Amino acid sequence: MKMRLAEIAKALQVEPKEEWEEIVVTSVSFDTRSLEQGALFIPLVAEHDGHDYIENAIKNGAVATLWQEDHDENAALIPKLVVSNSLQAMQKLAHYYLQKINPKVVAITGSNGKTTTKDMVAAILGRRFNVQKTHDNFNNFIGVPMTVLSMEPNTEVLVIEMGMDHFGELDELSHLVEPDIAVITMIGEAHIEFFGTRDKIADAKMEITHGLKEDGVLIYNGDEPLLIQRTKEIAQETNTFGTSDNVNLRALNVVSNDEETSFRVVQWENENFVIPMIGSYNVINALAALSVGKLFRIPVEEMKKALKSFELTKNRTQWLQGAKGEQILSDVYNSNPSAAKLVIKAFSNASTKGKRMIVIGDMLQLGISSKEMHESLAEVIDPDKIDSVYLCGEEVEPLATKLVSKFDKEHLHLYKATEKMELVADLQSEISADDSVLLKGSHGIHLENVLEKLV
Repeated sequence: MKMRLAEIAKALQVEPKEEWEEIVVTSVSFDTRSLEQGALFIPLVAEHDGHDYIENAIKNGAVATLWQEDHDENAALIPKLVVSNSLQAMQKLAHYYLQKINPKVVAITGSNGKTTTKDMVAAILGRRFNVQKTHDNFNNFIGVPMTVLSMEPNTEVLVIEMGMDHFGELDELSHLVEPDIAVITMIGEAHIEFFGTRDKIADAKMEITHGLKEDGVLIYNGDEPLLIQRTKEIAQETNTFGTSDNVNLRALNVVSNDEETSFRVVQWENENFVIPMIGSYNVINALAALSVGKLFRIPVEEMKKALKSFELTKNRTQWLQGAKGEQILSDVYNSNPSAAKLVIKAFSNASTKGKRMIVIGDMLQLGISSKEMHESLAEVIDPDKIDSVYLCGEEVEPLATKLVSKFDKEHLHLYKATEKMELVADLQSEISADDSVLLKGSHGIHLENVLEKLV
């Protein structure tokens, strides 16, 4: 990003001062710890009030700041743009900057797979275009505008991941970025605590089309009846992917091993695609990405190369080596029943010289369905394939009860969320160099802390 402060002021309908023409803003940040020289500091009001950190922002190189009008203006000793709400002003600035750079926008949502699909889409389109994508978990009402504002001026395609846990969030984000292409990977049970049913989750996911351009395209999972039903109500073109006969891109001959998964696509029957990921379920994400690439007219050979070597955001079904030499499959960023079952199945079939152990943390935001959905994981935990089970949290306790008939006390362990170090100690005492370990849980249970100790 590179804009004069006077231009930013005009975009936010703040009366610019003459000297602001000489102040150049080269980045935007709401976190003083990651702030760089030349930044516009955006103090957000949340659990901690960003306005209280203005001195750190100045010390770290901020040249100007937005300033919410209900705060003491004398505290800001750098040029300040006084606004009624700093978050809304950031979103408004992001919308302005997006229109100025004017890239094609691909917006991606879904209960599972949106991050992986985002990474795949960016890799495919990056073969022919300058691409900017969502980094880490910047997929909400703060992260999306931050991603937009971090675009380089030469960005041709912006690939945006969009998350949500309440009605209205995707509506807001979709209107913010006005996508040319919207993608829905699938409908699962994530955040069912707030929605109650999968039908309502589908309604919320469809909000991604609310800002879709009139000549835009919706790409969605054609195996999902809830989406098929709802897409009939939109005017824009639709494309589908999946495994059923009536989709636009259909996968077949899926073969998965410990390190990669290969598949063919009916529409390109002579081509063999490979993704560097365990689990046949990731083929669905690849089909979504290929659907986007097809719309951008990326040659099939280029898409094959991109998928084979794309970089996956960390902690999404990522193989790592532990301190003892064991193989660790880390999938600790988030979890829900659909995703957990898929990765447990894939891990259970991965080859190993030693034992297979799984560490399962709470799946959060499942509401009144939590007990039933945690218990449902028992159906995919096979004692003939899994040697030991380590469970962490309170929500996961019903699963422990369900597994008592399958595992004895030496091979079934339950820990409170505050007992992670005890879990680590017990797990490390069992691990040998030939073993394999799966870690899967919602981000709120923080199994990344267990992972850190293991590696």
